[in-house]
Amino acid sequence: MLGQMMQQPLLISSLLVHAERHHGEREIVSRRVEGDLHRYTYRELGARARRLANALDGLGLAMSDRVGTLAWNGYRHMELYYAVSGSGLVLHTLNPRLHPDQIVYIVDHAEDQVLFFDLSFLPLMAAVAGRTSTVRHWVAMCDRAHLPADAAKIPGLLCYEELIDAQHDRYDWPIFDENGASSLCYTSGTTGNPKGVLYSHRSTLLHSYAAALPDSLNCSANDTILPVVPMFHVNAWGLPYVACMTGAKIVFSGPALDGKSLYELLEGEQVTVSAGVPTVWQGLLAHVQGNGLKFSSMKRTVIGGSACPPAMLRTFGEEFGVHVLHAWGMTEMSPLGTVCSLKPRHQQMDKDGRCAVMAKQGRVVYGVDMKIVDDDGNNLPFGSEKSGELLVRGPWIVDEYFKGEGGNPLRADAAGRGWFPTGDVATIDADGYMYITDRSKDVIKSGGEWIGSIELENIAMAHPAVAMAACIAAHHPKWDERPLLVVTKKPNAEVTKEELLAFFEGKVAKWWIPDDVAFVEVIPLGATGKMQKNKLREQFKDYRLPSA
Repeated sequence: MLGQMMQQPLLISSLLVHAERHHGEREIVSRRVEGDLHRYTYRELGARARRLANALDGLGLAMSDRVGTLAWNGYRHMELYYAVSGSGLVLHTLNPRLHPDQIVYIVDHAEDQVLFFDLSFLPLMAAVAGRTSTVRHWVAMCDRAHLPADAAKIPGLLCYEELIDAQHDRYDWPIFDENGASSLCYTSGTTGNPKGVLYSHRSTLLHSYAAALPDSLNCSANDTILPVVPMFHVNAWGLPYVACMTGAKIVFSGPALDGKSLYELLEGEQVTVSAGVPTVWQGLLAHVQGNGLKFSSMKRTVIGGSACPPAMLRTFGEEFGVHVLHAWGMTEMSPLGTVCSLKPRHQQMDKDGRCAVMAKQGRVVYGVDMKIVDDDGNNLPFGSEKSGELLVRGPWIVDEYFKGEGGNPLRADAAGRGWFPTGDVATIDADGYMYITDRSKDVIKSGGEWIGSIELENIAMAHPAVAMAACIAAHHPKWDERPLLVVTKKPNAEVTKEELLAFFEGKVAKWWIPDDVAFVEVIPLGATGKMQKNKLREQFKDYRLPSA
């Protein structure tokens, strides 16, 4: 017998309709590429998104055509989030930090028909426009007055504000299958070409519900949210959707991600919750500490993208009273998988005990199932303290890559159900808290025993002279591989190799302590702010550790 409930499709446009109707007065504040601060309301967002949807219809696009964006976090990008997906097209957010060759590859692979871009990326667009094969329209996200003379390098370039101004704001959002494609995001592609992950309206709405929950990102109409994580990186972790769902004020930082600019925006708009990767927060904390400042409104920050060093977690919490929500996910997971929110029994722990829990990536949000398996594929029980390969499944986790790239990514269990192999090595404690010990390609195998690089990096990052640390495997004549610590020092700070190695004593097993330290000026970061250990391994491929 079937349930007798309305069949209402879960569509992204419904989020905007809800925000406009029930939170129409709430603000959206953006620092623009033009240099000024723009503010308007959800009501105005809804009207401009409908105008944009009419403009997209006028460009002759067909259902599910891809529309690319190369843009910073801002209100125009937010309008595209809703106008493109809401009208039945697919929003394809491109990462502007990629190499031009990769951008050309991704645009052609996605078959983008239109490409919207911020003025910051005009030189990049001029360089790739003649190399792409599918883009029919190029749109600069500005008004005519701000369009520079060299914009003529892109023939037929359209102006965003002119497109919108030419349309009326009467538009009925179409109703279609909630399983229809809504947005497209490509993996970082550290090995081989990037692969596309195609999200659906249903997966996006379910992910938004889960992200907003109290034990997840805990967002409400009383919050002011600043997503520092880029809108081109896995939908800014879903926050542009969560904001509409909850009616939270949302603040966009534009291209200015330095510590001073972020602090001024956080304070000026009285932000209560922010989200970003550890490398961005390093700059913010350096500015705040260096100038004797405090946070007057920020209550919590979500840190993901890569592991949050415990030293950073303590600094936020103990020095500034900002609660850190450690989160983990992947492009293939929309991206949210786990959030480290504490259970009642953890609240009774002492400071060190709570910090040890908070350093983990946390427990799954409802909708995600996870497990770890050994080398033979056998399930490892929670609380076993053994590390294994991390597998996940759920309604917002990829089933296959766009256009079937790379074949079926899933692994079937004994019951024939598919699980996505994350590439992470992790433990899961008795309470269900997951802790990533390494990426499977980054673990160090010394004399047949595994050493987790992330724990060694976290310890090094706690040293007051260390700005960033990466641990990689280096060749050893006896043990095959041993840990090599690669370090950048803070400005005007000094530390020797011997001092750093002594810093590990008593914190890990003696045989885990790195054999050597290499000081470098820069540790390479990828387009999403993660350390590129593959480049470090290439840089130090001929490095040989001494046998004694």
